[in-house]
Amino acid sequence: MDHVVPLKEAWRSGASEWSTSERRAFANDLTHSQLIAVLYSSNRKKGDKDPGDWKPSLQSYWCTYSRAWISVKASYQLTANPAEAAALSEMLDTCGT
Repeated sequence: MDHVVPLKEAWRSGASEWSTSERRAFANDLTHSQLIAVLYSSNRKKGDKDPGDWKPSLQSYWCTYSRAWISVKASYQLTANPAEAAALSEMLDTCGT
């Protein structure tokens, strides 16, 4: 299993201000597309990186991934840095109409 928004990235984006129970709820969230099944090798490559530093290798998955990332960040009111926002915009451009 992989966290769409890694725990360390969430910490850097605002989770450091949360209570322990809020962080636990985030880490175990099955409602907001936060936990997904992935290959171990993919999880290792991604690590704690945001989309400014890592994108799924399958460009056909960029739309789904960026929407999930944005959904999680918005649901938890987490911030995004400029490189992350630019990468998300690039990935959203693959969504079509």
